[in-house]
Amino acid sequence: MSGPRPGVRTVRLAARAAADAERQGASVAVVGPVTGKVELLDALGRALEFPGWVGRNWDALADALGDLSWLPAGPKVVVWTGVDALRSAEPAAYRTALEVLRDGARRSMVSGRPLTVLLAPEES
Repeated sequence: MSGPRPGVRTVRLAARAAADAERQGASVAVVGPVTGKVELLDALGRALEFPGWVGRNWDALADALGDLSWLPAGPKVVVWTGVDALRSAEPAAYRTALEVLRDGARRSMVSGRPLTVLLAPEES
């Protein structure tokens, strides 16, 4: 199975989106809600099993998302629930996170581990 189309997009129902991605053959992780940059970086690191060398900053996140070589091949989906929590608490961090996630998803398309990030306003 090929999995969902790589990229970042909004979905209405987190649980349904996760189930759909799994049916399409993707490995799925759910993060959120988070209210700060460090909390988001940590959640993404756990969800994508970042190795110890991945730092806790935007540049390190960008590098890791474009690689993902430590994970088994195949599509990866992160469902970020409650995205409005970060948008409200730290608008600049939210905007930067979206930029980094979009770029990482774009770069992952050639990695054998294409990344899709689904943004869900509600927790489930």
